[in-house]
Amino acid sequence: MTGGSFEQLLQQLDIQFSNKRLLKQSFTHASYRNEHRTEGGQDNERLEFLGDAVLELLVSEYLFLKYTKLPEGELTRLRAAIVCEPSLVRFATKLEFDRYIRLGRGEEISGGRKRPALLADVFEAFVGAYYLDQGLQAVKDFLHKYVFPELQSVGTPLLQDYKTSLQEYVQREGLGQLSYQILEERGPAHNREFVAMAMLDTRSMGEGVGRSKKEAEQRAAQMTMLMLGKI
Repeated sequence: MTGGSFEQLLQQLDIQFSNKRLLKQSFTHASYRNEHRTEGGQDNERLEFLGDAVLELLVSEYLFLKYTKLPEGELTRLRAAIVCEPSLVRFATKLEFDRYIRLGRGEEISGGRKRPALLADVFEAFVGAYYLDQGLQAVKDFLHKYVFPELQSVGTPLLQDYKTSLQEYVQREGLGQLSYQILEERGPAHNREFVAMAMLDTRSMGEGVGRSKKEAEQRAAQMTMLMLGKI
Protein backbone atom coordinates (compact mmCIF):
# COMPACT_ATOMS: atom_id res chain seq x y z
CA MET A 1 0.00 0.00 0.00
CA THR A 2 1.12 3.57 -0.58
CA GLY A 3 2.00 5.67 2.39
CA GLY A 4 0.81 9.12 1.36
CA SER A 5 -1.50 11.12 -0.89
CA PHE A 6 -0.33 13.06 -3.90
CA GLU A 7 -1.43 16.27 -2.19
CA GLN A 8 1.02 15.43 0.59
CA LEU A 9 3.74 14.89 -2.00
CA LEU A 10 3.10 18.28 -3.60
CA GLN A 11 3.21 19.96 -0.20
CA GLN A 12 6.39 18.12 0.68
CA LEU A 13 8.09 19.22 -2.55
CA ASP A 14 6.52 22.70 -2.46
CA ILE A 15 5.44 22.49 -6.10
CA GLN A 16 2.20 22.66 -8.07
CA PHE A 17 0.60 20.39 -10.65
CA SER A 18 -2.29 21.62 -12.78
CA ASN A 19 -3.04 18.17 -14.16
CA LYS A 20 -3.17 15.82 -11.17
CA ARG A 21 -3.90 12.87 -13.47
CA LEU A 22 -0.51 13.41 -15.08
CA LEU A 23 1.15 13.36 -11.68
CA LYS A 24 -0.68 10.16 -10.76
CA GLN A 25 0.34 8.59 -14.06
CA SER A 26 4.02 9.25 -13.35
CA PHE A 27 3.76 7.04 -10.25
CA THR A 28 1.70 4.29 -11.91
CA HIS A 29 3.58 1.09 -12.67
CA ALA A 30 2.48 -1.12 -15.55
CA SER A 31 1.49 -3.83 -13.06
CA TYR A 32 -1.07 -1.48 -11.50
CA ARG A 33 -2.55 -0.50 -14.85
CA ASN A 34 -2.83 -4.17 -15.85
CA GLU A 35 -4.81 -4.95 -12.70
CA HIS A 36 -7.02 -1.83 -12.88
CA ARG A 37 -7.89 -1.53 -16.56
CA THR A 38 -11.39 -0.31 -15.73
CA GLU A 39 -9.86 2.93 -14.40
CA GLY A 40 -8.72 3.72 -17.93
CA GLY A 41 -5.41 5.27 -16.83
CA GLN A 42 -1.96 4.92 -18.34
CA ASP A 43 1.29 3.71 -16.81
CA ASN A 44 4.46 5.79 -16.54
CA GLU A 45 6.60 4.22 -19.27
CA ARG A 46 6.13 6.98 -21.86
CA LEU A 47 6.70 9.66 -19.22
CA GLU A 48 9.90 7.87 -18.22
CA PHE A 49 11.15 8.19 -21.81
CA LEU A 50 10.47 11.92 -21.81
CA GLY A 51 11.88 12.51 -18.34
CA ASP A 52 15.15 10.84 -19.26
CA ALA A 53 15.62 13.30 -22.13
CA VAL A 54 14.74 16.30 -19.93
CA LEU A 55 17.21 15.17 -17.27
CA GLU A 56 19.95 14.68 -19.86
CA LEU A 57 19.42 18.23 -21.13
CA LEU A 58 19.29 20.01 -17.78
CA VAL A 59 22.14 18.05 -16.22
CA SER A 60 24.22 18.74 -19.33
CA GLU A 61 23.47 22.46 -19.05
CA TYR A 62 24.32 22.47 -15.33
CA LEU A 63 27.67 20.74 -15.86
CA PHE A 64 28.51 22.87 -18.91
CA LEU A 65 27.97 26.11 -16.98
CA LYS A 66 29.53 24.98 -13.69
CA TYR A 67 32.67 23.23 -14.91
CA THR A 68 33.81 25.64 -17.61
CA LYS A 69 37.29 24.15 -18.00
CA LEU A 70 36.37 20.48 -18.23
CA PRO A 71 36.65 18.86 -21.68
CA GLU A 72 33.75 17.17 -23.42
CA GLY A 73 34.81 13.68 -22.41
CA GLU A 74 34.95 14.54 -18.72
CA LEU A 75 31.57 16.29 -18.87
CA THR A 76 30.11 13.19 -20.49
CA ARG A 77 31.54 11.03 -17.69
CA LEU A 78 30.06 13.27 -15.02
CA ARG A 79 26.67 13.33 -16.69
CA ALA A 80 26.67 9.55 -16.91
CA ALA A 81 27.40 9.40 -13.18
CA ILE A 82 24.38 11.58 -12.45
CA VAL A 83 21.80 10.33 -14.94
CA CYS A 84 22.21 6.65 -14.08
CA GLU A 85 20.12 4.20 -12.13
CA PRO A 86 21.96 4.31 -8.77
CA SER A 87 21.89 8.11 -8.65
CA LEU A 88 18.24 8.33 -9.66
CA VAL A 89 17.41 5.76 -6.99
CA ARG A 90 19.22 7.92 -4.48
CA PHE A 91 17.18 10.98 -5.44
CA ALA A 92 13.89 9.06 -5.46
CA THR A 93 14.63 7.54 -2.05
CA LYS A 94 15.62 10.88 -0.56
CA LEU A 95 12.31 12.38 -1.72
CA GLU A 96 10.36 9.31 -0.46
CA PHE A 97 8.88 8.64 -3.88
CA ASP A 98 8.50 4.96 -2.95
CA ARG A 99 5.57 5.91 -0.69
CA TYR A 100 3.51 7.08 -3.65
CA ILE A 101 4.14 4.41 -6.30
CA ARG A 102 1.01 2.61 -7.50
CA LEU A 103 1.80 -1.08 -7.94
CA GLY A 104 -0.09 -4.21 -8.82
CA ARG A 105 -0.56 -6.69 -6.02
CA GLY A 106 2.04 -9.15 -7.25
CA GLU A 107 4.67 -6.45 -7.73
CA GLU A 108 3.89 -5.08 -4.27
CA ILE A 109 4.26 -8.47 -2.61
CA SER A 110 7.56 -9.15 -4.39
CA GLY A 111 9.10 -5.94 -3.02
CA GLY A 112 8.76 -3.80 -6.12
CA ARG A 113 8.37 -0.62 -4.09
CA LYS A 114 12.07 -0.79 -3.16
CA ARG A 115 13.34 -2.20 -6.46
CA PRO A 116 16.10 0.10 -7.77
CA ALA A 117 15.12 0.00 -11.45
CA LEU A 118 11.51 0.79 -10.59
CA LEU A 119 12.48 3.73 -8.36
CA ALA A 120 14.76 5.17 -11.04
CA ASP A 121 11.97 4.87 -13.61
CA VAL A 122 9.54 6.68 -11.33
CA PHE A 123 11.95 9.55 -10.82
CA GLU A 124 12.36 9.97 -14.58
CA ALA A 125 8.61 9.67 -15.14
CA PHE A 126 7.96 12.34 -12.51
CA VAL A 127 10.41 14.70 -14.24
CA GLY A 128 8.66 14.04 -17.56
CA ALA A 129 5.24 14.73 -16.07
CA TYR A 130 6.41 17.88 -14.30
CA TYR A 131 7.94 19.14 -17.55
CA LEU A 132 4.68 18.61 -19.45
CA ASP A 133 2.64 20.25 -16.72
CA GLN A 134 4.81 23.19 -15.64
CA GLY A 135 7.54 23.59 -18.25
CA LEU A 136 11.31 23.38 -18.43
CA GLN A 137 12.06 26.21 -15.97
CA ALA A 138 9.99 24.54 -13.25
CA VAL A 139 11.94 21.31 -13.68
CA LYS A 140 15.19 23.25 -13.58
CA ASP A 141 14.12 24.90 -10.32
CA PHE A 142 13.20 21.48 -8.91
CA LEU A 143 16.62 20.06 -9.82
CA HIS A 144 18.43 23.06 -8.37
CA LYS A 145 16.56 22.52 -5.11
CA TYR A 146 16.73 18.75 -4.74
CA VAL A 147 19.40 17.34 -7.07
CA PHE A 148 22.15 19.80 -7.94
CA PRO A 149 23.08 20.56 -4.30
CA GLU A 150 24.34 16.95 -4.24
CA LEU A 151 26.77 17.85 -7.02
CA GLN A 152 28.53 20.92 -5.70
CA SER A 153 31.98 19.57 -6.46
CA VAL A 154 33.44 16.87 -8.64
CA GLY A 155 34.66 15.16 -5.49
CA THR A 156 31.22 14.58 -4.01
CA PRO A 157 30.32 11.01 -3.05
CA LEU A 158 27.90 10.86 -5.99
CA LEU A 159 30.78 11.17 -8.45
CA GLN A 160 33.47 9.21 -6.64
CA ASP A 161 35.41 6.11 -7.69
CA TYR A 162 32.95 3.48 -6.55
CA LYS A 163 35.11 0.52 -7.54
CA THR A 164 37.83 1.66 -5.15
CA SER A 165 35.35 2.47 -2.38
CA LEU A 166 33.61 -0.89 -2.76
CA GLN A 167 36.91 -2.80 -2.80
CA GLU A 168 38.03 -1.07 0.39
CA TYR A 169 34.71 -1.78 2.11
CA VAL A 170 34.65 -5.44 1.05
CA GLN A 171 38.19 -5.97 2.30
CA ARG A 172 37.59 -4.12 5.56
CA GLU A 173 34.43 -6.09 6.34
CA GLY A 174 35.75 -9.42 5.06
CA LEU A 175 32.78 -9.92 2.75
CA GLY A 176 34.57 -12.15 0.25
CA GLN A 177 36.25 -11.92 -3.14
CA LEU A 178 35.08 -9.01 -5.28
CA SER A 179 35.09 -9.40 -9.04
CA TYR A 180 33.28 -8.12 -12.12
CA GLN A 181 31.76 -9.90 -15.10
CA ILE A 182 30.78 -8.35 -18.42
CA LEU A 183 27.36 -9.88 -19.04
CA GLU A 184 26.59 -8.34 -22.40
CA GLU A 185 27.93 -6.15 -25.18
CA ARG A 186 25.28 -4.54 -27.33
CA GLY A 187 24.85 -1.91 -30.01
CA PRO A 188 26.91 -1.04 -33.10
CA ALA A 189 30.68 -0.56 -32.88
CA HIS A 190 30.41 3.24 -32.89
CA ASN A 191 27.85 3.25 -30.07
CA ARG A 192 28.80 0.24 -27.93
CA GLU A 193 27.15 -0.42 -24.59
CA PHE A 194 28.36 -2.82 -21.91
CA VAL A 195 26.53 -4.50 -19.05
CA ALA A 196 28.61 -5.46 -16.00
CA MET A 197 27.79 -7.39 -12.84
CA ALA A 198 29.64 -7.05 -9.53
CA MET A 199 30.19 -10.38 -7.80
CA LEU A 200 31.00 -11.22 -4.18
CA ASP A 201 32.42 -14.73 -4.43
CA THR A 202 29.67 -16.43 -6.47
CA ARG A 203 26.88 -14.07 -5.40
CA SER A 204 25.57 -11.58 -7.96
CA MET A 205 25.35 -8.02 -6.63
CA GLY A 206 24.82 -4.76 -8.49
CA GLU A 207 24.46 -4.45 -12.25
CA GLY A 208 25.64 -1.46 -14.28
CA VAL A 209 25.53 -0.21 -17.85
CA GLY A 210 28.14 2.01 -19.52
CA ARG A 211 29.73 3.08 -22.78
CA SER A 212 32.91 1.26 -21.80
CA LYS A 213 33.68 -1.79 -19.68
CA LYS A 214 35.25 0.46 -17.06
CA GLU A 215 32.19 2.70 -16.86
CA ALA A 216 29.85 -0.30 -16.64
CA GLU A 217 31.91 -1.72 -13.78
CA GLN A 218 31.80 1.65 -11.98
CA ARG A 219 28.01 1.68 -12.26
CA ALA A 220 27.86 -1.92 -11.02
CA ALA A 221 30.02 -0.98 -8.04
CA GLN A 222 27.82 2.05 -7.37
CA MET A 223 24.68 -0.08 -7.40
CA THR A 224 26.33 -2.60 -5.08
CA MET A 225 27.23 0.17 -2.63
CA LEU A 226 23.61 1.27 -2.75
CA MET A 227 22.40 -2.29 -2.11
CA LEU A 228 24.75 -2.56 0.86
CA GLY A 229 23.46 0.71 2.30
CA LYS A 230 26.77 2.50 1.94
CA ILE A 231 25.48 5.45 -0.13
